[in-house]
Amino acid sequence: MRRLLALLCAAVCAAGVTLELAPRSAAVVNPWFASSVGSASQVVSVVGVGGSDAKMDVYQRNAAGWQAVAAGIPTHVGSAGMTQKAKSEYPATPMGVFTLPFAFGTAPNPGGGLKYVQVGPNHWWSGDDHSPTFNTMQVCQKAQCPFDTSASENLDIPQYKHAVVMGVNPNRTPGDGAAFFFHTTDGGPTAGCVAIDDATLVKIIQWLKPGALIAIAQ
Repeated sequence: MRRLLALLCAAVCAAGVTLELAPRSAAVVNPWFASSVGSASQVVSVVGVGGSDAKMDVYQRNAAGWQAVAAGIPTHVGSAGMTQKAKSEYPATPMGVFTLPFAFGTAPNPGGGLKYVQVGPNHWWSGDDHSPTFNTMQVCQKAQCPFDTSASENLDIPQYKHAVVMGVNPNRTPGDGAAFFFHTTDGGPTAGCVAIDDATLVKIIQWLKPGALIAIAQ
């Protein structure tokens, strides 16, 4: 089956920034995740192709059905590949369908439908299994943080120039992993996140709306 060419095009219009179909006559398809995403109308699909490599396809649903917005985007996942279930301190990307609740980054807000937090040196993502802050964003000076910063991530790093939070372990169960993001790639495997080139990521962030999902499979 001929794949659609990857094309992400931000177009400013009266409704805001959109991601145009490529081509405009793109056929209706039945993606692998179709029965698992409920009423969602935007899905970022990540499918492993071996090791820490994957490909990303971006879909939207309208009255006609699912159509591909972009396809074949080179993607990096965890250095340990993919896993059925997230686990703390295990560098594999969990498979499943996850929410994309909000975006953040060291760069200014690029626009789009999601809440965006611009982060700096005092922004952290708590990975401390023994703290009530586990798997949440926190703002504090390192010496004053009420959690173990050595088990957590400081968010002021190049890989988080732009990022979208993935709703992995929403119940914040200790041991079930924390800090899973869809973020800017540094060209190599991740610690369990999903990463692509920054320019494409920005266009996806500009296109995303509340209710969008990310679906990950091997």
